[in-house]
Amino acid sequence: MTIAEKILAAHAGKGDVSPGELINVNVDLVLSNDVTAPIAIREFKRIGVEKVFNTSKIVMVPDHFVPNKDIPSAEQAKIMREFAHEQGIMYFEVGEMGIEHVILPEKGLVAPGDVVIGADSHTCTYGALGAFATGMGSTDIAAAMATGKIWMKVPTSIKFVYHGQLQKWVSGKDLILYTIGDIGVDGALYVAMEFTGEAVDSLSMDSRFTMANMAIEAGAKAGLFRVDEKTQEYLKGRVNRSYTAVEPDSDANYQSVVEYDASQIEPQVALPHLPSNTIPVSKAVDIRIDQAVIGSCTNGRLDDLATAAEVLKGKRIDGNVRCIIIPGSQQIYLEAVRRGFVETFIEAGAVVSTSTCGPCLGGHMGILAAGERCISTTNRNFVGRMGSPDSEVYLANPAVAAASAILGRIGGPEVLLT
Repeated sequence: MTIAEKILAAHAGKGDVSPGELINVNVDLVLSNDVTAPIAIREFKRIGVEKVFNTSKIVMVPDHFVPNKDIPSAEQAKIMREFAHEQGIMYFEVGEMGIEHVILPEKGLVAPGDVVIGADSHTCTYGALGAFATGMGSTDIAAAMATGKIWMKVPTSIKFVYHGQLQKWVSGKDLILYTIGDIGVDGALYVAMEFTGEAVDSLSMDSRFTMANMAIEAGAKAGLFRVDEKTQEYLKGRVNRSYTAVEPDSDANYQSVVEYDASQIEPQVALPHLPSNTIPVSKAVDIRIDQAVIGSCTNGRLDDLATAAEVLKGKRIDGNVRCIIIPGSQQIYLEAVRRGFVETFIEAGAVVSTSTCGPCLGGHMGILAAGERCISTTNRNFVGRMGSPDSEVYLANPAVAAASAILGRIGGPEVLLT
């Protein structure tokens, strides 16, 4: 069996499972946020049960519109806050919270071999830790809060093998953008993407989170990595319970195996209006920008901020560009302060926000007007994603976003050296 099949079989109480099989699965963690939790709470109450199945396995994180941007968003947060306190479940308030898919691994709430479901499509982020993690609708989340179970179809798996050594400034963001550009936004529809190869082994955990996070942009059910020494090191001091690291069988049956020479991949840019509309940054010529966003559940981790700081150090952001930097959690923000990154950002002319999804979904903290262009380290560039339907969003890694903020147009860090 593949990694996904082994985890699902274990949680279904079965010796083995096969793609296409319909199974009932016990879950280890159920997640929702300030957009999706109120719907799940309403449906939970309609079920008629009084208490959630397990208070230690349910977590709610207000992160999309917080600190509350208006009265409706404040009401949404109030609904989940009161429910969380009433039920005694895990809840992370402003000042402690961060972007949900950043803080759950950070706080040790996800471990290898877990099944995690969340009422947010980027729940697949946790596959970087060797967990089967996937997004579901709020009604599914309500049922899971009541029963601790989900009903699902076992996905097929595709193995993606990345060979070679990565070029400078190339990260997990570029590998996943290149992959989505190759296979398309439905190239892994309802598939578990399994990432492997020496280039993947060389990635930091932060880069692996980025790749797993964007598996959904290829239509995937999940994105999974093997557990190696880097994973174990990340888990040390975070996860204080036993877990099972799952390896794929040598004779596992994959829908297909896709191989890339990662040494030939340069930093990528996804042009509007799909994550699959990718080109190498060297071919993104004369594209002026009005805004740069560095952050999100995709690229708001410490490695991302370190890369941005390296590019921005001693430079000045173009006077026509707004550069917004959003650490993914309070802990990351604090560490960025300690390491001098925040000082670098402010001296360069950027603004640093509290941890929030903010502009990624057109929420707040950087909405685009008609005709404006933004280069962003976020995960989606659909029409109107960050504001006006007449605006444009270009996806890239933090190095390219930072360099573009300085240049006033899309370009890579190496351009600053020529």
